[in-house]
Amino acid sequence: METYPSVLLEKAVGEFSKLPGIGRKTALRLVLHVLRQPVGEAEAFADAVLHVRKDIKYCSVCHNISDDDVCPICADARRDRSTICVVENVQDVMAIENTQQYNGLYHVLGGVISPMDGVGPGDLQIESLVQRVKDNDDVKEIILALSSTMEGDTTNFYIHRQLAPLHVKVTMIARGISVGNDLEYTDEVTLGRSIVNRTLMD
Repeated sequence: METYPSVLLEKAVGEFSKLPGIGRKTALRLVLHVLRQPVGEAEAFADAVLHVRKDIKYCSVCHNISDDDVCPICADARRDRSTICVVENVQDVMAIENTQQYNGLYHVLGGVISPMDGVGPGDLQIESLVQRVKDNDDVKEIILALSSTMEGDTTNFYIHRQLAPLHVKVTMIARGISVGNDLEYTDEVTLGRSIVNRTLMD
């Protein structure tokens, strides 16, 4: 167990080490870096963290992170409203947008079905997706862009079953992405091709 010369330092290290992928040694380096900054920069850092937690909203349409009730993508009249790309999280929206190969709308599930982790269909934004398709005759295609994992495939299958009565076209991104890989870590060219070369789900 490390000993710290300051209780305040130890507390800060403890908070930083709660971040994913940050151990106590890395947390100590980060805290010491903050200590070396001018007070104004440290305050700006703390202010940004506080505001991102308190003020960021989730889009009432697609559940993407937004500054307003409706995100810029959903509000953009130039987007193709006939397609909705279903993704696991906000990082996946950012990854697909970076490919510049897709101009439709999104639906962020907030995870995938994972019984091992206690995540069921009711914990995700699946019902709101089904309702969105029901309420909007413009939607012609749902693209399932979930990671190539067992949980992703389970979620794909469940969503496909829920959408079957609505007679909307359901496609999956092409399997150019390695099995077990998360979308956000896939290079933009491969991800872009997987969107363009999507396949019909039967």
